[in-house]
Amino acid sequence: MQLFLLPGALKRDPAVDAWLAASDDALRRIARTWFERMRGCGNDVREIMHDGCPTACVGDAAFAYVNAFRAHVNVGFFYGAFLTDPAGHLVGTGKRMRHVKLRPDEAFNANALSDLVSTAYDDIRERLAAPQSPFSAIA
Repeated sequence: MQLFLLPGALKRDPAVDAWLAASDDALRRIARTWFERMRGCGNDVREIMHDGCPTACVGDAAFAYVNAFRAHVNVGFFYGAFLTDPAGHLVGTGKRMRHVKLRPDEAFNANALSDLVSTAYDDIRERLAAPQSPFSAIA
């Protein structure tokens, strides 16, 4: 499996902080909450802005992101297609990526989403620990 690498990820990226603070509407507050959850996964978590979204990495290997749209927030997982999702929150049909859509006016299982964040973090750490071909990283 190829790793999705984002060279230049930082322990704390000022561009991510600026994006998270750019608005205090309900959607941005939801995004901040879930990105803070990603940041809290471990001391090896790094972050970077990628395609306009705050993205969480372990080292340079991306595992999750948040993005705010007009009516919802996506909490996305770069290897979401391979994650266990007993609550059935993940949506998407891509080869690897999946996301959870959050809307301010809809209830969701926060514990299940928190578990997905933890699972995604553990998954990328396992992928990084596995022997890799020199051609297995994609950027």
